Amino acid sequence: MHQHIINASLQILPVVQDKHPYEWVDEAIAVIQQSSVKYEVGPFATVVEGTYAEVLSVINNINEYLQQKGCAEWILNAQIQIRANGDITGDEKISKFK
Repeated sequence: MHQHIINASLQILPVVQDKHPYEWVDEAIAVIQQSSVKYEVGPFATVVEGTYAEVLSVINNINEYLQQKGCAEWILNAQIQIRANGDITGDEKISKFK
């Protein structure tokens, strides 16, 4: 895949009873914060921006982390936008609303 910037919306939905789901979500966000991608936390999802490889690495790292820490089950929803011949950024899409 190319090295252009892509963006993705990531939503973690823990299906657990062991602790409040927000605690697992907070831990997943911490994984994102430790990565090299640009991110913005929202009330329903976190938007990340980076190369295709970086974004998929973040998704993999979240899944690995949750499994290693004992989260029994979760749903990871991802929407990924890719532009074939250049960068696609969140700022490009929402700057007119700021």
